[in-house]
Amino acid sequence: MAKKPPQKSLDFTAAIDRAWRRQLTLVELLELGAAWSAEGRSPLAVVLYQTWLSRNRTTHDHLVLFNLGELLFSEGDYEAALTVYSRALQLAPRFFQPRFNMGLTYERLGRSEAAIAQWRWIECHADAGNPEERGFLILALNNLGRHLEDRERYDEATSALTRSLHLDPNQPDVVHHWVFQRAKQCLWPVYDAVPGLPEEKMREWTSALAMVSLSEDPEAQLAAARRYVRTKMPTAVPRLAPAKSYGHKKLRIGYCSGDFCLHPVAMLTVELFELHDRDRFEIYGFDWSREDGSELRARVIAAMDHFERIHDLSDEAAARLIRQHEIDILIDLQGQTLGARAGLLAYRPAPIQVTYLGLPATTGLPSIDYVIADRYLIPESARGYYTEKPLYLPDVYQPSDRQRKVGPVPARAKYGLPEAAFVFCSFNNNYKITPELFRVWLAILGQVPGSVLWLLADNVWAQENLRREARAAGVDEARLIFAPREAPEQYLARYALADLFLDTYPFNGGTTANDALWMGVPVLTRSGQTFASRMAGALLTAAGLDELITQNLADYEARAVAIALDRGRLQRLRDALRVARQQGPLFDTPRLVRNLEAGFEHLVTGLG
Repeated sequence: MAKKPPQKSLDFTAAIDRAWRRQLTLVELLELGAAWSAEGRSPLAVVLYQTWLSRNRTTHDHLVLFNLGELLFSEGDYEAALTVYSRALQLAPRFFQPRFNMGLTYERLGRSEAAIAQWRWIECHADAGNPEERGFLILALNNLGRHLEDRERYDEATSALTRSLHLDPNQPDVVHHWVFQRAKQCLWPVYDAVPGLPEEKMREWTSALAMVSLSEDPEAQLAAARRYVRTKMPTAVPRLAPAKSYGHKKLRIGYCSGDFCLHPVAMLTVELFELHDRDRFEIYGFDWSREDGSELRARVIAAMDHFERIHDLSDEAAARLIRQHEIDILIDLQGQTLGARAGLLAYRPAPIQVTYLGLPATTGLPSIDYVIADRYLIPESARGYYTEKPLYLPDVYQPSDRQRKVGPVPARAKYGLPEAAFVFCSFNNNYKITPELFRVWLAILGQVPGSVLWLLADNVWAQENLRREARAAGVDEARLIFAPREAPEQYLARYALADLFLDTYPFNGGTTANDALWMGVPVLTRSGQTFASRMAGALLTAAGLDELITQNLADYEARAVAIALDRGRLQRLRDALRVARQQGPLFDTPRLVRNLEAGFEHLVTGLG
């Protein structure tokens, strides 16, 4: 006797037959399509919808086309999805769902302006007084804000999110993007008034990364991290790694990051990867970075014994791959920064999990056991503000790349710098500049005749806002000079034109402070209570240059002016820095690697 076909095949055949014969009702079609999609059989649902549409006509065909478009989008057939969404709009021009999804589809296809046009159409045509249309208006504005921010069109992005918050102020995710966008533009006050949105709520909903630059309170940073974990992190996922050591002869160390490219974290760590002792350690890289073709990325890849690209893997699949490799210690290099994959870490793919460098604050992640630090960076008195235990290195926490290339030193005229001026510089990201600090910088310029302040040209809105602040303070805006982003070799070479690096607070320079000191430029910093506000101080402590560390902005201002007016003192600082580079622990990367490896071995021994 012949075996009966599986029931699901009969269901499909019968459904197609009924759709062809115009016997399948709209309700049945929608129910079957949803069921098959939920079962992972979206291609069958696509065929069913296509068959039904070829043989049936109703007043609700636009709904069927929309569902078909969603299925095609989920299967990655974006061009077909666009065609179907367009047909739906021909039948129902004010049907906002397909137009919104067309924006997402164009975005996936890399057609940015086409995506923006769809969301702009909704912005212009949706009626904010209609509850249903109001919802789509808010969605369109939020996607505009997100997409335009990704393309660094911050003014348009902020405008879209501002309107969204005026329509509905109770949007935590929108607030945290909006706050960071304003900080990036030096649009002060960052916590601007929005009806129905008190400032305490804005602060409560500020992202962990933005909070690092906006608050000097370690308790606020800890609260932001914990809020992220509470609202964004997966719960009840299985632990993959055993609690005890694997017992490998060579410890397997895995570094995971989306920044193994031309990025500050890779700039700091590349020589660390190269110098690991291969007789005692086997080094793995788990990567979801952009393929930027840079020499730095090539060095990172070459420095790994094993390099796994996990871009296309889900967090769970990536975690299972890491578990399969039996990684003893997994080092997360991102924390909660852009592009991080904290969900991967939640699966506990390694017995010991450590955070390093990426987020200069506590991650709040329960899956992270340790944070690599030194005793200046995280003093004993501050340990309570971290969910991780500090793994202390004896000299300095930050690695350095001694192989970094430096281009030819340019003339000052290339950057519009006056030949005889005292040049204060700060090449930190503009969002690290606070109004309180900027007022101090302007006061310093006022006390050092002919001096200029050389800043990073991060975006045109920040430049104009800073110039406006200078004008309001009675400082000639021509004394603010902005340097463009450049290739690493040229960026390093231009430090030779600066006299004193003015660090930001409460978010110090990390890689930038390291670069300045490497190039022989003294760094004046203010240290506070947080990780981010102590980074430069940790470097200066290792260099034996404690006189460049201040504890308040008044001393910071006075010290900057005193150094600028005393060329002999500046030269002594430069001489001390030259000795520190050659002889001290600050740039002794082999020494740091040995210290780090000793720490790793201690952690694994502790597992038993």
